[in-house]
Amino acid sequence: MPNALLQYENPGISIFGFKIYAYAIIIVCGMVAAFFVISLLFKRRNMSSDLFLTYFCVTLPVALITTRLFYCITDGLPLKDWFSMESIREGGLSIIGGILGGTISVLAVSYFKKVNFFRAADCIVVGLLLAQAIGRWGNFANQEVYGAEVTNEALQFFPFAVYINKTDGGSCLQTFVLTFEKIFGGNSDISGGTWHYAFFFYESFINLVVAILLFVHAWKNPKKPNGLNVAFYFINYGLVRSIMEPLRDPSYILGDKVQWSFVFSLLMLFGGIALLFTLLYLNKKKEGKYIGSAVGDPYGITAYIKDNKKEVAYLTKINMMCKIFPENYVKPAPEGDEASEENDEEQKLGENDGIDGNGGDGESPENHRIGENGKKDGKGADEE
Repeated sequence: MPNALLQYENPGISIFGFKIYAYAIIIVCGMVAAFFVISLLFKRRNMSSDLFLTYFCVTLPVALITTRLFYCITDGLPLKDWFSMESIREGGLSIIGGILGGTISVLAVSYFKKVNFFRAADCIVVGLLLAQAIGRWGNFANQEVYGAEVTNEALQFFPFAVYINKTDGGSCLQTFVLTFEKIFGGNSDISGGTWHYAFFFYESFINLVVAILLFVHAWKNPKKPNGLNVAFYFINYGLVRSIMEPLRDPSYILGDKVQWSFVFSLLMLFGGIALLFTLLYLNKKKEGKYIGSAVGDPYGITAYIKDNKKEVAYLTKINMMCKIFPENYVKPAPEGDEASEENDEEQKLGENDGIDGNGGDGESPENHRIGENGKKDGKGADEE
């Protein structure tokens, strides 16, 4: 099984005669990891987990289609091969297409659900970056996405370099075998391949580190403005890809006359920088501070966002706003206590529950505070 899964020629496993490629298995693992991380952040940042399911069910299929479309268009694939099963199984996806399609679908869901786009996207990009970090190991299994040959024997070890052996009997695992021998000694009969710069690993490692940093930022920081994680995501992606894209093996670069991946990487880099400064400037202009607020509600996630009007916002340990404004959430009823559940329902439907499910268009808990001038201050955070 391991040999079949990681061999050079079409690595994967066969189930009842149907081949499942190693690349696809790793991509699915990335999707599953992203699903749980984003769902967790939605709960943490005062949003309904059911709302995330709505985003997921709409965004995933759209992103998969645009991932394929971008590759087909930029690589000049004949129209008849765009969505033929045989052509798809031969490969051909572009993460840039998925980012573009995913952005459009998240915008659409946010519009119809009346949710601040940046508030939702700040959580989504963390999972997306984690999925990209995991997905790059699919390139390792396929022995692709690498740089120039490493001729210095002192540098021929993983993770600095990766051993590419595209001959019969070649396998991505040979990279680990040869690295182990170099460090601890040994002598194998592995031959037929060459060492190359491990671009797939560089990008995977950087994406993982940045994903962790963005996760920590989303987990601990509830303050305005929303959208900072989105800006940092585009800056990171654009910077990493714009540096590595020209150095990759030419056979893995989209476009003959125009290197589209490189062009879009630069656009994302400069777009992310522009977005970052714009968000900070607008928050400074409106709130008197670059981060938070000097005149009103400092939080960008004050209002609880529901997936539907009947949903109840319960007091939980994971939601960071429950600790700040516990009076605005319904305490979960003990199991079997039907009377308590009915009271909770009445509390939810009452006029004084203080919860607005429209992403910040109504009053937030901050409105319970009285300003220095005797007026109520603070609006729903999703107006950012």
